[in-house]
Amino acid sequence: MLRMARPRKLAPEVLTAALAGFEVQKQRIDAQIANVRQMLGAGPAGAAATPAATPRRRKKFSAATRRRMKAAQQKRWAKIRGESGPPAPAKAPAKPKRKMSAAGRKAIIEATKKRWARVRAEAAKAKPAAAKKAPAKKAAVKKVAAKKAAAKKTATTPAPAAAATAQ
Repeated sequence: MLRMARPRKLAPEVLTAALAGFEVQKQRIDAQIANVRQMLGAGPAGAAATPAATPRRRKKFSAATRRRMKAAQQKRWAKIRGESGPPAPAKAPAKPKRKMSAAGRKAIIEATKKRWARVRAEAAKAKPAAAKKAPAKKAAVKKVAAKKAAAKKTATTPAPAAAATAQ
C-alpha cells in the first residue's frame, strides 16, 4: 500500500529564507523583461509593466469620413478588378426559363403509360412460358430418378437368375 507523504511543518526561518530567495529571482526576471521591452521599443519599463491598466481606445470616425473611406476602397478594388466605374447591377438572364405546355405534359404522360404497358405485357408473356417449362423440368428429373431406380433393381437381382432369363 502506498502512503502519501505528510506535509512537514517547516521552521519559520526556512520559510523566510525561501521567500527572500524567490523575491530576488522575481526582481532579476522583471529587470530582464524590462530590458527586452526597451530593445523592442515599447518605451520605459514602468509603462510597459502595466499594459492592462491603460486599455487602448479605438478612434471614432465621422459618417462623412467613413463614406470617403468606403468610396476610396471601392475605387481601389475596381482598379484591381479592372472595372471602369461603379459596379453595374446583375444582368437578367437573356432567355426566360422554358415552361412546358399542358398538352406537351399530357403527351409525355401518355407515352410513358404506353411504354410501361408494353413492358408489363412482355413480362406477362415471358412469365407463362417460364412457368410451363418449370414443370417439364421436374418431370424430367422424376424420369431420370425412375431410370436410376430401375437400373439399381436390375443390378441387385442375383446373377444366376439373370443368366436363366437370358437363355
